[in-house]
Amino acid sequence: MRIARINTKETPVSGDIQDLSLLDPLIAKFKGKKGNLIPLLQGAQELYGFISPDAFEKLARETGIPLSDMFGVATFYAQFRLSPVGKNIIKVCHGTACHVQNAKEISESLEEALKIKDGQTTEDRFFTLESVACLGCCSLAPVMMIGDQTYGKLTGNEAVKIVKNIRLAGNN
Repeated sequence: MRIARINTKETPVSGDIQDLSLLDPLIAKFKGKKGNLIPLLQGAQELYGFISPDAFEKLARETGIPLSDMFGVATFYAQFRLSPVGKNIIKVCHGTACHVQNAKEISESLEEALKIKDGQTTEDRFFTLESVACLGCCSLAPVMMIGDQTYGKLTGNEAVKIVKNIRLAGNN
């Protein structure tokens, strides 16, 4: 099963102030090397959590890689993010086993509780909700992952309760 990327109507964020000088060692390491585009994008995303328009522009300007090439690669691969993500990324599995066990109920319950759609981030940037093709935990279906913690054999209500507990723990 292939999960389609969600095109939200959000504009990539540029208003957040980023220290673009953090890109300098990354650029120095990969500038002029063959096959440097993906490592540059991965490095930028690791630094900031996503790749901002400002980061794209600096990478293009300092490496000579056309902005259109960078943007084309970043939008092709699902691993790259063009807008900020939450502190906690909730991945809901929609692979075959989870689908059959009603993963849709989990996603819908979380969307309602968090007041966001799949692929979006809460206003406070505490949670990002994502549907994924498979988490490799079929015996625990339906499954969600938050950070490195896996939760299985869920109902929609149980998923919401877990998220509420994480929010409470995070606000203490």
